[in-house]
Amino acid sequence: MVRLLLGAGLVVAGLAHLTWARSEFLAQVPDWVPLDADLVVVLSGVVEVALGASLVLLSRQRVVLGWLSAAFFVAIFPGNVSQYVDGDAAFGLDSDAARAVRLVFQPVLVALALWSTGAWAAWRRRAAPPGRASR
Repeated sequence: MVRLLLGAGLVVAGLAHLTWARSEFLAQVPDWVPLDADLVVVLSGVVEVALGASLVLLSRQRVVLGWLSAAFFVAIFPGNVSQYVDGDAAFGLDSDAARAVRLVFQPVLVALALWSTGAWAAWRRRAAPPGRASR
């Protein structure tokens, strides 16, 4: 169920990148990114829609999708850091406290992606010494 909710959330966020919240996402692209900010927003939106739809529809590939989703959440983390450092008020995050909460939430998304898809459990089974059950 969490995998499906995460997937649906990614689809909605991706569509927001591409349509109604595009300017909000533009405000989060750090100045040091060597690409056009609009291109970054469009590409990340496309990736979010693809990952989200895949999480919902491709349950057989859920472990790989879990790792890909976690990697995506790590890759976009600098945008959240930039929003905090620069004091950008996108998405109504108009205080340092609100932006800090968002920073703390990003690792939660990474953990949810790995847990809800079974990626973490699969890694633990693979990493467990022979003859010893994983926890």
